[in-house]
Order: sequence, then C-alpha cells, then structure tokens
Amino acid sequence: MNELVDLQPRIVEKMIDDNIVMIDVRREDEFKRTGIIKNAHLMTFFDEYGNHDIQNWMKEFEKIVRSKDQTFVLICAHANRTRTIGNFLIEQGYKNTAHLFGGMALWQQELRETTKYIV
Repeated sequence: MNELVDLQPRIVEKMIDDNIVMIDVRREDEFKRTGIIKNAHLMTFFDEYGNHDIQNWMKEFEKIVRSKDQTFVLICAHANRTRTIGNFLIEQGYKNTAHLFGGMALWQQELRETTKYIV
C-alpha cells in the first residue's frame, strides 16, 4: 500500500524547476489572498461549503496526471484537504502521490516565492 508523501517546502521548491506537476486544490479566494506557486495547476476541490464534484475533478485531473505512476504534488492552505484528497487518489491506484507539508501557510511563513493570481 502506498502512502501519501509529506514534502517540505524546500523540497517542493526544487521540484518546480523539474517540471513536477503541482496541483493547487484551494478556492479562488485563497489563490487571490496568498498568490500561487509558479506553474501550479489550479483545480479547486472543495467549495466554501465543503462540497465537491469528484467526477468532474477527476476528469480534469486525468488530463494533467496521465499515468498512475506519475509523480505529482497536491497543495492547499494547511495540508488538511490534500491529505484527504491524496489518500483518496492512492486508493484509486496513484503510486507517487505527495503533498506540500504545512500547505501554503508554511510556504509563506518560510517566505518562499509565489506568483500573483490573475483572473
């Protein structure tokens, strides 16, 4: 059984240049507030009420992560949503599932670079 990998911000920062797929699952208001990690795919999972549309989300996800062996990193505010989503994806057979430990909160606390979210 695979496990969700916790990645420290400094490790994720290095992966940006290696073109590892980053998927930010936060909401638009969160993207606007904090900015986003360079090259991250913005794919909101839960709305402000905690609702989600797993079928539509998976359809978009599968366009980006094309193989169950591909490495990808999930990003959210505090790493709570990514833990839930990551464990779900592992159950679906994804083998190289990681998430940003501490989420964007820790990323910002460590003063790591973000880009402005532009609609």
